[in-house]
Amino acid sequence: MTNDLNSAFELAKQVMAKAYAPYSKFKVGAVVKAKGEDRLFSGANVENAVNGASVCAEITAISQMASQCDAKELEWVMVVSEQEDPLTPPCGLCRQWIFEFTDDLNLPIYIYSVSGKNIQTTLGELLPMAYKGKEILK
Repeated sequence: MTNDLNSAFELAKQVMAKAYAPYSKFKVGAVVKAKGEDRLFSGANVENAVNGASVCAEITAISQMASQCDAKELEWVMVVSEQEDPLTPPCGLCRQWIFEFTDDLNLPIYIYSVSGKNIQTTLGELLPMAYKGKEILK
């Protein structure tokens, strides 16, 4: 694991522990890296009694990036949860959020459990026939 990914893994575990998940008890942490930025942006899921008003960790992390730096293109995304089998990939809405901040369907997505079990995939594998505006990318 590279230094960036190792740091991201530790950061994601820290923010995951702070997630607000009183309903599902399913805490998730996410870290994103923007191209051209040395810092990492993190977020945890925040639930709401109205389920549709909940916010995923990936969206929280991307929102941090979008609001705190000029770089608006993702270099990679990491998601960490306590679940081991199967590992927890970004949900459909998060996949679309990720795609909003890249045109690269080869964008690396790292999916980890807190124990370190992991897989690496790409946005294109998770989001076939990706939709952006009026075009569909394959």
